[in-house]
Amino acid sequence: MKKLHIVGIIVIAVAIGVIFVSLKNTSTYADFTEAISNPEREYHIVGKLDKNQPQIYDPKINADQFMFTLIDNKGISKQVVLHKSKPQDFEKSEQIVLIGKIEGNEFHANDILMKCPSKYNDGKAQVN
Repeated sequence: MKKLHIVGIIVIAVAIGVIFVSLKNTSTYADFTEAISNPEREYHIVGKLDKNQPQIYDPKINADQFMFTLIDNKGISKQVVLHKSKPQDFEKSEQIVLIGKIEGNEFHANDILMKCPSKYNDGKAQVN
């Protein structure tokens, strides 16, 4: 075999290995029940803010910790610890996607995505 063929086979083998490793580490959408059953895995949890529960954020103590309660799409409520500052207009969000893992009895999120209400309704701007 030529050296070029051997190098080509090695490059292909490394590329296949990288693809398998990256697929294994990707997170998936789930609910709290699935996240609890696999605490070592990272998930995207979709839900809504439980406005009846307190939100805890004190930037003087820890600016990178915000605690609140989320209700997932199956109605399960769980305390969330977001390892970031409190997002602007958080209370106005219609839907929240958290990216993180279950640790103990809490969901620890490293990132958050929020769907806020649109300023537009049927092509007309809403007046506040």
